[in-house]
Amino acid sequence: MGNIAAIVGRPNVGKSTLFNRLTESRQAIVNEQAGTTRDRQYGKVEWGGQEFSIIDTGGWVVNSDDVFEEEINKQVGIAMEEADVILFVVDVISGITDLDEHVAKILRRTDKPVILVANKVDIHELQYQAAEFYGLGLGDPIILSAINGLGTGDFLDLVISKFTKKPEEEPMEVLPRFAIVGRPNAGKSSIVNAFMDEDRNIVTDIAGTTRDSIYTRYSKYGFDFYLVDTAGIRKKGKVTEDLEYYSVIRSIRAIENSDVCVLMIDATRGIEGQDMNIFSLIQKNKKGLVVCINKWDLVEDKSQQAIKTFENAIRERLAPFVDFPIIFTSATTKQRIFKVLETAVEVYQTRHNKVKTSELNEVLLPIIENYPPPAHKGKYVKIKYVTQLPNTYVPSFVFFANLPQWVKEPYRRFLENKIRQYWNFTGTPINIFIREK
Repeated sequence: MGNIAAIVGRPNVGKSTLFNRLTESRQAIVNEQAGTTRDRQYGKVEWGGQEFSIIDTGGWVVNSDDVFEEEINKQVGIAMEEADVILFVVDVISGITDLDEHVAKILRRTDKPVILVANKVDIHELQYQAAEFYGLGLGDPIILSAINGLGTGDFLDLVISKFTKKPEEEPMEVLPRFAIVGRPNAGKSSIVNAFMDEDRNIVTDIAGTTRDSIYTRYSKYGFDFYLVDTAGIRKKGKVTEDLEYYSVIRSIRAIENSDVCVLMIDATRGIEGQDMNIFSLIQKNKKGLVVCINKWDLVEDKSQQAIKTFENAIRERLAPFVDFPIIFTSATTKQRIFKVLETAVEVYQTRHNKVKTSELNEVLLPIIENYPPPAHKGKYVKIKYVTQLPNTYVPSFVFFANLPQWVKEPYRRFLENKIRQYWNFTGTPINIFIREK
């Protein structure tokens, strides 16, 4: 569970092309949300029945005027700290450069598995040039063309074989898993401490899941769930500028290993780019969501009007997904912090809501008849029948239509909104599939 491969390398060796090549199959299915920053830097790869995440570290260390060398140091630092496998990309056409030497020197010191990827072998003759990369002292270079896909299969087999974490390292009981995520200083640790108060002894840490995520069992006041916490706080040092990247990449693990995410937002700062990044990760992973506006005690105007304005502003920023609970809390005064847990439990249960097929068709078919999907080149799309799929991780609905390929995103969103309007799926994502009868 939660294996991460990180791509590193100097500029222009084809890191983004490789990233897109590996994730494209997946991205065709996932609705990419427009406007979410850094979307292209995090994706999922499925291969040989296994799924893992991939991060293109280059994309996280962008917009700085540093020299290349410093940029590279940051990328490699993130990869060495956060990834399970490191993919070091070099370019057969230009051969070994000083920067490649520099990266190799750092990577030779890590105990993480490193795969040396000789990219741009776009024609077979170029493969013989890969031999010079043995000089980097990182073992066999594996040849690849990110542009045309040559060698991708062997490469993915190798990546999968390097992962040591196996799926069975999960906690034993099937309990809800909640992750508290958010920007640095939004109050994540203070809210966790407020839940735990002084009764530290009821909290049992479950080891296992290697240095991946720590599950803390929380059972009191009638609650029973795991809090997912990401291991290892960053060492003090030059934390300031990198904190932002690290906090998002840190969140990846916690989000992937949870069922419901509590996104903490600092009431005194509103929603920022960083919050959007984390929200985008929650969406991509199809997790339940509770938004928690913390430090509400520091806000001057607490009128109903102010609350409404704040709520609307947040839903606007996170649109089109707007059907989620928002709770105003203060970790320091413990105001409404148990409401957060209650709501997370509700969202978790909502994920398992089932709607009878007869009920779905009774309600939705007349609506669809009144607002059918737009005709395409004079052809009318007819939706005949709808049902909810059994036993899915995310509530999933199938609409059977004569021309499923012409039902586009805006109409799927319309269908999703109707489902949300008539049945309670607050806080949980929904899948909408359109299939041929």
